[in-house]
Amino acid sequence: MAAQFGKRLRKGAATTALAAATVAALAASQAPGVITDSAGRETAGAPTPDASPQADDTASGNSRYYTDLPPLESPNATPGTGDSSGAATGTAERGIPATVLDAYKKAEASLRDSKPGCNLPWQLLAAIGKVESGQARGGRVDADGTTYSKILGPVLSGGAFANISDTDNGAYDGDSTYDRAVGPMQFIPSTWEWAGRDGNGDGAKDPNNIYDAALAAGNYLCRFDWDLSNSGNLRSAILSYNNSTAYYNLVMRWLDYYREGAHEIEDGTGSLPNTPSGGGSGSGNSTPSPSPTPPATDKPGNDKPGGGGGGGGSTTPPTPPPTTPPTPPSTPTDTVHHLEDAGTDALAATAGDTFADKVSVRTETKAGKAVAKVRVRFTIVGDTDTVFSGGESVATIVTDKSGKAVAPALLAGEKTGGFKVRATVVGRTVTALDFAATVTARQADALARTTTTELTCVPNGEFAEQVEVKATYKGELADKVAATATLIKSAEDATENDKGPYFKDANGKTVRTLTGLQTDAGGVLKLPKLYSDDAVGTFLLRVTTEGGATLTVELKVEAPATASPSPSPSPSA
Repeated sequence: MAAQFGKRLRKGAATTALAAATVAALAASQAPGVITDSAGRETAGAPTPDASPQADDTASGNSRYYTDLPPLESPNATPGTGDSSGAATGTAERGIPATVLDAYKKAEASLRDSKPGCNLPWQLLAAIGKVESGQARGGRVDADGTTYSKILGPVLSGGAFANISDTDNGAYDGDSTYDRAVGPMQFIPSTWEWAGRDGNGDGAKDPNNIYDAALAAGNYLCRFDWDLSNSGNLRSAILSYNNSTAYYNLVMRWLDYYREGAHEIEDGTGSLPNTPSGGGSGSGNSTPSPSPTPPATDKPGNDKPGGGGGGGGSTTPPTPPPTTPPTPPSTPTDTVHHLEDAGTDALAATAGDTFADKVSVRTETKAGKAVAKVRVRFTIVGDTDTVFSGGESVATIVTDKSGKAVAPALLAGEKTGGFKVRATVVGRTVTALDFAATVTARQADALARTTTTELTCVPNGEFAEQVEVKATYKGELADKVAATATLIKSAEDATENDKGPYFKDANGKTVRTLTGLQTDAGGVLKLPKLYSDDAVGTFLLRVTTEGGATLTVELKVEAPATASPSPSPSPSA
């Protein structure tokens, strides 16, 4: 993260005091009624961001971030000018390392194609990347976009940060006891497991690769069909990344700053992080201290919602820690004993359709009493491309006052077969509930030709018209329905005929059965050209679909008619 704030004001009043005051001013602009703790994170009493209970699950686990602010430039600042110390202002901070900038722009382009309604600007990724890791520690990445060393957040063992026990056996963060945020966009392992993406096309999903991490961050921000051109949706998305109003305000400052202009600089030449939330100095360390130093005690009224901002301006000595750590207050999650099915019906849908029912569970105490305000995570498990509405395979919902959590609607993919939806309690080990679900193939119950033209051909010729049929299901067009076409021996014998009309494969060889066919978006299936050998007569083509629809089409092969000779004229009298 850039050291811009400290360098720019090093010859003025106390830098850290000014930084703290600025961050405090940012936090003062938060929405009415939002409650934050001493680190600027919203507390349990704070409202859930913009009516999206899933936003309660954060990408970074509310881990440490960097509180450095954009330079306070004049709109008419001369490019390349600096303060009296020679430190560049403005234009230096607008520089983004080339590979990092390329990753942000490629992620924006990818999301423009896959989720056009999201309207994700690359400048938002740049703002988050600045706050989370100082643009991958000033662009210290190789040619493929992978950081030269892992960027790890603090150990999430409670205290100043979230308490998240290990979920990846140390695979991403090297810690098999607790989780740590990983990579330039600072994903916690449990979130990366489902949100990770392959942004550079190398077949891997690496949180330490800026292309993978930027695309994952973009997809994460665009889930739940959020439109980021809407200020409310944008706020929800940022708070879902790190549930802190101070964090939201800081990201917005950098977003506005980069929207005013940014330029490419050489990899590895960006400025390093300076002021991490929670106290201490960033100074470019790739692995912050595992045990964050508690923020110093300030004078009354000197709030630091950014988590400490580096100290300074305080004359009151820190309060010594108590000899016996206080017992943490009990939370609703601590009282959960088990999960109960809250009335989930059979989960079945046709490929491409929305499941009629949703998974519903209830969190209960040992005595069977409902527990509200508990996070329940729903995960789609198995070899399936079915997703929740919003396009993800994981969703986290907070239980309502009756202890009930209802998963988002399931959208069936094209893969048929069974899978499971697993419900677990976030932050507590209780037996999971699994719900069986099934996706069946698309079906048609009727087939009809789109024309009534008679299909005829001469021996060793080709049919002038291709066979075209339309499939329907319960009167509606049946798209993407699997079909088979076979030239059969007779109406009673559906085995493949060995003579008469035939199709050709890609190599020009005779084929009399076509499999793997599929109706188009309008329910239409147009077969390839038909040819005939030297056999004459009436032949049958049978088309069948998934769901049992059947149509038999007549094909006639007739020898060409022989012209009758003209009668000889009678001799003249």
